[in-house]
Amino acid sequence: MKILNSKKVVPYIFVSPFLLSFLVLTLYPAIHGIIMSFQSVLPGQVQFIGLENYLRIPNATFYKALGNTTVYVVFTVLILTIVPMILAVMLNSKMVRFKTFFRASLFIPALTSTIVGGMIFRLMFGEQDSAMANQVVNLLGFDSVNWRYSAWSGMLLMVTLSSWRWMGVNILYFLAALQTVPEELYEAADIDGATKFQKFIFITIPQLKPIIIFVSTITIINGFRMFEESFVFWESGSPGNIGLTMVGYIYQQGIQQNDMGFGAAVGVVLMLIIFIVSIIYLIFTGTFKKGDA
Repeated sequence: MKILNSKKVVPYIFVSPFLLSFLVLTLYPAIHGIIMSFQSVLPGQVQFIGLENYLRIPNATFYKALGNTTVYVVFTVLILTIVPMILAVMLNSKMVRFKTFFRASLFIPALTSTIVGGMIFRLMFGEQDSAMANQVVNLLGFDSVNWRYSAWSGMLLMVTLSSWRWMGVNILYFLAALQTVPEELYEAADIDGATKFQKFIFITIPQLKPIIIFVSTITIINGFRMFEESFVFWESGSPGNIGLTMVGYIYQQGIQQNDMGFGAAVGVVLMLIIFIVSIIYLIFTGTFKKGDA
């Protein structure tokens, strides 16, 4: 029992659950996936085939999945960074009443399963004239839309579902960051006669830069990893691959077509894409500087 009271041992005991979960659930699968990407994996037969899986990756379907995912990432980053920041500033205002109620209601979608939320969205954006979205479209004088059968509307569904689900989480991030902004800055701006817009541009946004970078970075990573938002709308595949994403392509090749080696190779490429894009973005935003080690 003396060991448990040791200041040198106790910290390792507390971090051991994380280390074990990281080794078993993250590091081992990642290493095994990289090894598998150089193999042909068939039932009862595994053999190394070198770079053959990687040479098969440049194809029309892969580029379609990469293009869809990139467009999805761009839209979600813009929406899930700008809109939550503006809403957080509004909720943080002294003029807004029932702040606790709004914060709780905005966070509820994050507690909802993507599959459950997606099924609700499928009913709302159904192809029938009686679907809620088409009723609104008809009231505006337009014809009903086959939401899941065209490229622009399919992308709209995925972006809308993701934005609905994660908007509240990002609002809480920004609300927490707003509490750290010194009130003296706003008081000095009031003395100088600054407008609310000027205070937002020259005080709020610069003070929120770290959280803006954090939110946009995790949105980029989650965007490239997106799967559920696509799968819930097109379980058996979207027409013309309009809803195919990178992770969906991995699932299609590795699970549905039982080509685990090729699916693992696409997964490794996706990991490299996420890493490169994230590093470029962090350098662009000034997070990584020349003087950093």
